[in-house]
Amino acid sequence: MSHRSTTSAAACNAATPTHSGAILSLDLGQHTGWALAYPRGAVTSGTELFKAGRFEGGGMPLLRFAAWLSELHIKAGPLTRVVFEEVRAHKGTAAAHTYGAFLGQLTAWCELHHVPYQGVPVATIKKHATGKGNAGKGEVIAAMRAKGHAPCDDNEADALAIMHWALQGGQ
Repeated sequence: MSHRSTTSAAACNAATPTHSGAILSLDLGQHTGWALAYPRGAVTSGTELFKAGRFEGGGMPLLRFAAWLSELHIKAGPLTRVVFEEVRAHKGTAAAHTYGAFLGQLTAWCELHHVPYQGVPVATIKKHATGKGNAGKGEVIAAMRAKGHAPCDDNEADALAIMHWALQGGQ
C-alpha cells in the first residue's frame, strides 16, 4: 500500500526528473513516511507500508524496504542525501526492535550506495516545524499543512518536517 502527495503540478512528474540528485527524508517504521526534494524545488511525499504478509518471514519487510530504496535511488536520479528521524526512546520493545531493524537496513543501504545519511532528533524536528520541541502529532501535521502540503498522517508529516529542516540548512 502506498500513498503519494505532491506540492505542485511539476512534482507529479518527479519520478522521472531530467536533473540529478534528490534528498530523501524518512520517518522509519513499518508504516514509513517519506519526502523527496529535487534540486529544482519539487517535493513529493507519501507513505509506504512494509509489513510481513501472512505467510512471510519477518525479514521480508526489510528486503522490500531495501528494494524500495534502490528504486527511489534510480528514479530520483540518484539520491544525494538521506535524512531520517532519530528516535532515542520508544514506548515499547516491539517498536524499538522495528525501528532498529529499519535503521540498520537504511544505514547499510546508504553505505553500500555511498549516500550520506544523517539522523535528526525528534525534538529538533518538532521545534523547527512548530517552534516547540514537544509538539504533538497534530501540531506537526498542521504545520506541514500551513506550508502547503497535504500529509495523510503523522508519518508523512514527520518526513516533510524533516525535509524542511534539511532544506533550510539543517546539519
